[in-house]
Amino acid sequence: MASFALAFGTATKNKDGKIIEAFFPTPVLNPTDSLVAALADIVSYKEGNDVFEIEAAQCEAISAAFAQADLEAAATFAAKAAASAQPLVLVILATDEKPASVAEGFLKLQLISHRLVKPHGTVLDGIFGLLHNIAWTNKGPIDLPELADRQMEARLNGETITVDCVDKFPKMVDYVVPAGVRIADTSRVRLGAHVGEGTTVMHEGFINFNAGTEGVSMVEGRISAGVVVGNGSDIGGGASIMGTLSGGGQLVISIGENSLLGANAGLGFPLGDRCTIESGLYVTAGTKVTMLDSSGKEVETVKARDLASKADLLFRRNSVTGKIECLTNKSAVELNAELHANN
Repeated sequence: MASFALAFGTATKNKDGKIIEAFFPTPVLNPTDSLVAALADIVSYKEGNDVFEIEAAQCEAISAAFAQADLEAAATFAAKAAASAQPLVLVILATDEKPASVAEGFLKLQLISHRLVKPHGTVLDGIFGLLHNIAWTNKGPIDLPELADRQMEARLNGETITVDCVDKFPKMVDYVVPAGVRIADTSRVRLGAHVGEGTTVMHEGFINFNAGTEGVSMVEGRISAGVVVGNGSDIGGGASIMGTLSGGGQLVISIGENSLLGANAGLGFPLGDRCTIESGLYVTAGTKVTMLDSSGKEVETVKARDLASKADLLFRRNSVTGKIECLTNKSAVELNAELHANN
């Protein structure tokens, strides 16, 4: 009865009784057969990817199953959930397949943000079409067609509903705050982002879902969907990395370790370790790059895609000729260790 993942949590429903989001504080990756079997007995589970709505009376047994599996945080949450008025859900994903429901989609996003899987470590095909726009407010998630009525009702009660954003994906920090990170503007990191320990995301930094950093990084620019940034790398202010939703197609664009994407620079192909793209320079896969030898002599002209994932490269624009040049990078980026150690 081996399963990919499971989680117990709360959900929000709209007036039609449809789940529009789900919160899973303690998701479990690759649960043991004994845990799956114990939960299966409680909900009459048959193998397959399923979402089960849980009654308060079932919470005690679910808590006991988690405790038996030495998952104390999950057991504690399940025990407390018995007194909750919120809808409760249990999701068991037998296999890692395309999500078929909102609850499954939210579980997979939270697996990434909990750092249980890395970007591209779980199948998210179709999730953008599966989820729909929600008003994320100080009163919780509100289905968009119901927002106007809720706003009027609140005003008549002398209250105000503050709408933080209207989006398919909420803020990551409303679901999980990973250890060892600093995020200056939390609205700029979506649920489903993978924020590595030691990462700092400054005010203009942005991390999309199914993307992020593997370790210590400085993020002052944009990490688009599908992009992974290696440990020790710096995304400069105003810099942008082309993602799978913004023209990159199925190509996985990444940045290796100890690399620098300069301020207002751009990247459209996989960059290797210890590489630098100078400030203001946008290099796409089809950009023609003039290769220089150690003496600065032109050797050949190639497309940037031919340099994908190669280490120790410096990309710059010749201020006289306008050519984009590439030569050996003699100094890898070094982040401020004291700054990131204090996250």
